[in-house]
Amino acid sequence: MFIPPYETKEFFKQCYIIGYKSLPLVAITGFIMGLVLTLQSRPTLVKFGAESWLPGMVALSLIREIAPVITALICAGKISSGIGAELGSMKVTEQIDAMEVSAINPYNYLVVTRVLACTLMVPILVFFADAIGIVGGYVGINIHGDVNFYRFLTQIIQSLEFLDLFPATIKTFFFGFVIGMIGCYKGFTASNGTESVGQAANSAVVTASLSIFIIDMVAVQITDLFF
Repeated sequence: MFIPPYETKEFFKQCYIIGYKSLPLVAITGFIMGLVLTLQSRPTLVKFGAESWLPGMVALSLIREIAPVITALICAGKISSGIGAELGSMKVTEQIDAMEVSAINPYNYLVVTRVLACTLMVPILVFFADAIGIVGGYVGINIHGDVNFYRFLTQIIQSLEFLDLFPATIKTFFFGFVIGMIGCYKGFTASNGTESVGQAANSAVVTASLSIFIIDMVAVQITDLFF
């Protein structure tokens, strides 16, 4: 990572592919998460006369747990599989070997750029999913009522604290790092033959998804101990 040459152009290209091209999928998923969570939670809160807690509960659920994990799983399915298949096909067709012969460091050009782009873009996608999810929650509340958007946002801000945002943000960087690293590893270790390309993509998704759940479990335990 710290050894030149620095592949800045390739890094920005991967940020565009990983981040910008994933926005529509993340936006749709985030909106549905907020809408469904609001509609499913409202009847229970109404029974206990706690409907006014709905905005804060939806925002806390989205920001602390649901949006980071679901967005990371979507990225694992879309990004990690794509990286595994791309690098796997390059390995099978000996393009990586050709780069080494041409005095190009394949790790700098292929691995570092993708891992850094994933580490940076996944947290940004999670922030985007949080915002769209809150909009979905507002739409869900207004299906059965009439709530002013300013009042809705005020209740959310009042219910959030720094310790709700900090741990949830930190773990998204680990999610992104794992997604990029596993995709690159599976692609680089693909065996000869076209069948191994599909196996690398499939294995990358499964391993990255499982790693996300493990990281999330560890993050929750650490947060519970220290915060």
